[in-house]
Order: sequence, then structure tokens, then C-alpha cells
Amino acid sequence: MNSSTNSTQANYKRVWTTFLRNALIREMMFRGNFMINVVTRAFWFCAQITLFEIIYRNVDTINDWTRPQYFAFMATGMLINSIIEALFMPNCANFSEMIRTGNLDFALLKPIDTQFLISCEKMELAMVNQALLALGLLTYAVIQIGEPVSLAQVVIYLAFVIVGVAFFYSLMIAMASTSIWLTRNQGLYDFWFYITVFARYPRSIYNGVDAQRLEFCEVLQGTFTWLVPILLVVTVPARVIAKGLTEWQYPMIGLGSSFAGLILSRLLFQWSLRNYRSSGS
Repeated sequence: MNSSTNSTQANYKRVWTTFLRNALIREMMFRGNFMINVVTRAFWFCAQITLFEIIYRNVDTINDWTRPQYFAFMATGMLINSIIEALFMPNCANFSEMIRTGNLDFALLKPIDTQFLISCEKMELAMVNQALLALGLLTYAVIQIGEPVSLAQVVIYLAFVIVGVAFFYSLMIAMASTSIWLTRNQGLYDFWFYITVFARYPRSIYNGVDAQRLEFCEVLQGTFTWLVPILLVVTVPARVIAKGLTEWQYPMIGLGSSFAGLILSRLLFQWSLRNYRSSGS
């Protein structure tokens, strides 16, 4: 049993390595496009830094986040986003095209898990640039904070970065599954970007600032903390590295939501495939 499991894992590793090699070949074939993507991401990164540099020249804190702490939060969000966009976004965005052209039929015939194949076949390696910039910003922010960072903090931080990636992946693959019925679901991907924009800001930002806005802010904060915990997947690891972990309530919510999201999105994906009619049927 163990030898069979190890053989299966080795096969998946070889397949994933092949996908990576193919992505490198594609990028080197179109170097100009690769460089444009790298420069565009770098420009966007600089624009974000410049914006909040201007803001922090006029205020000492945004809610309870100082300048270096907020930069640590920003770097965490960029890191999670870069992983999602590098590894999964190109594949999920291409899923509806596979259905429309009938290429999904060939994926279903291959002796490999269909969700793995559809999720990992393509990679956007230009996003590695954003990941490196995010790590650089995170290092700068931690140095500016001036507090010693323990090994436990680093381990917990990395663990919750993975939790954040898992949460966004489950949300993305669930939306991709709707392509079985909609064929083209570009509107849902736009909706995904609109929803995830809330993760660009710390959870405490949504505290009400006055009586008139308090109720609306509480609705936003409650919805994206308890129902769809988008506000936690970046805030939790950022707080771990920038402020230290002082409570376990929200980390456990984020962890549980990501675990449940992976299971539910897997079930939804498999159910969607059972309702798929091939191009030849």
C-alpha cells in the first residue's frame, strides 16, 4: 500500500514538474510578453507603495496599523495573490474555454485526477516577480517594526499563508465549476475580483467610524468574517508577523473555512463533472 502511494505521489510530482518546464519554455518563447508582465507588476507594486507612503505622511496609523505593520499586511496580501495568480488563475480562467472547445473531453480521458490536471496545467511565471517584491517588502517591514520575530511566528505565518492560498483556490475552483452549466462565466470571475478586493485591507478597517456608518460596517465585517472569511485570510498571517498572535478565535475560523472550502469545492467540482455532457454526446 505504501509503495503504491509513493509511486502515485512520484507520478504527480513528475507531471507537475513537466507543467513547470512547459511554462518556462512558453515564457522563454515569448520573452517580450514576459518582460512586459514583469514590468507591469513592478509598476503596480510601486504604485501601491507610493499611495500608502503619501497616506502615512498625513496620519500615524490607519485604525491600529502603523506604517511598517501595514506594509507587512500589504506584502502578505501580495504574496498570497501572487501564488494564486501564478499557479491557479490561468487554469481556472481557461476551464470554460476547455468546455466550449471540447478539450475537457481529452482531460477526462487521461489517467490522472481531473481537478489536479485542470488546476495545475498552466502557470503564470511572471507572477514570481510579484512574490519576490512582496517578500522584499515584508522583510523591510519586519525590520522597521523593530520587534524580534521568533521561529514560531515564522512557521505560523507560513502556515496561514498556505491557509489563505487554499481558501482562495477553493473559491476559485468552485466558481470554475459553474462553467459546466454557463459555458462562459467571465462575469463570475469579475465578481471574484470584486469580492476579494475586501481582502486588501485589514479586518479592523471595517470598524464603524460613526453612528450612521456603524451598522453598515458591522454587516460588511460580519459577512466577510463569519460567512465568507475573506477578511481573515490575509489579516491573520499579517497580524502574526507584524503584531504577534494574541488570540486564536479568528485563526481557527480561517483554518476551518479553508479546510471546509477545499472539501466543498472538491465535491462541487466532481458533481459538476458528473453533469457534464461531452462535445460528442
